Amino acid sequence: MTIFACILFLFSFNISAQEPDIPKGKSLFNANCASCHKLNKKLIGPALRGASERHEKEWLYSWVRNSASMIKSGDSDAIAIYEEYNKVAMNSFPQLSNEDIDNILAYSDYIPPKPAIVSNVSSNSDITNSNSTNDIILILLSFVLIVLIILLVLINKTLKNLLIQNGLLIDEKNNKKGIPIGKAFVQNQFLVIVSVVILLLSSTYFAFQYMLQIGVDQGYMPIQPIHYSHKIHAGDNQIECQYCHSSAKKSKHSGIPSLNVCMNCHENIAEYNGEEDLEKGYTRDFYTNEIKKLYKAVGWNENSQSYTEDTEPVKWVRIHNLPDFVYFSHAQHVTVAGVDCQKCHGNVEEMEVLYQHSPLTMGWCLNCHKETNIKVKDNEYYTKIHEELSKKYGVEELTVAQMGGLECGKCHY
Repeated sequence: MTIFACILFLFSFNISAQEPDIPKGKSLFNANCASCHKLNKKLIGPALRGASERHEKEWLYSWVRNSASMIKSGDSDAIAIYEEYNKVAMNSFPQLSNEDIDNILAYSDYIPPKPAIVSNVSSNSDITNSNSTNDIILILLSFVLIVLIILLVLINKTLKNLLIQNGLLIDEKNNKKGIPIGKAFVQNQFLVIVSVVILLLSSTYFAFQYMLQIGVDQGYMPIQPIHYSHKIHAGDNQIECQYCHSSAKKSKHSGIPSLNVCMNCHENIAEYNGEEDLEKGYTRDFYTNEIKKLYKAVGWNENSQSYTEDTEPVKWVRIHNLPDFVYFSHAQHVTVAGVDCQKCHGNVEEMEVLYQHSPLTMGWCLNCHKETNIKVKDNEYYTKIHEELSKKYGVEELTVAQMGGLECGKCHY
């Protein structure tokens, strides 16, 4: 039995040792192969995907380590590849082991799952605190009602006993049979009133909580017709938010960037060569296909490097949306007040898929106005009025609220 267990262990160890390491294969591919090979497209050399199906493993081991010697030996497959690719000999990689080559082949053949859009419901501290406060109030009210009920029942019982002892009230327990509990409840006006009050309070509370969530789209993460990664653009490449959303400086709206802005870069960037996330399916091929969608939308011919005028409008899905009766100016906040985009939109530079970070409710805005100090340094817009109001309130720094940021007419007129 012991011998059998040892054999089974060694067998399982050998199988696990032979399992290819796809992340390691990716690293080896980027370091040794990416300059001449693509996975699905010819470059200087052939596309690597499917190489393990086109050739035997032993042949691939020899080819990778020394392709020149195979060509000299007269190998027909080696000569065919050499002739097809302008007689450019492949570099030799004698340092790569069989396991390394297996890992590279496993990476090149790996087909990742389609990206899954995970719903992101980000809780906001203001909403959480508000809900917690309401829950505490409801619990306290319920406790007070229970105490009142107990006190009233005790008082009622005490008064009845006094009346019975003085002969002013007949003891009903000894004079008639018991009354059904339902009928007794209906006849007891006090219990009926208390029950109705509790029911109304509970219903009002839950209805109020439900209505508070109407129109609050925090965590909303729609799927867009073209996948746009803010993580890659604003994070990895550090593109300024206002390069694309330039109208935020001077307009009420930040606006959806024109696709011409995208083409400023993507006329010359047709393929993605950055980092991948294989587990979530965000591969180079995935991002490159999204660039192709952009080309189709603007009518860009990649081969002739020209516009065909055969365009297709992109129907973007709006994420942030305020009610019509609310006035909000990006220019006032971005240009005049110097508010960072992340203040309202969260760490956009870390978002692979953009979603609504903040609740954008009235309470959330008012809290921000109460807590945020006015930036007056190098800001002539606020200098004079800040000096006057600082004297009035006796403070060195004014909040937005002290500057009139709580007035109804600022946002509703």
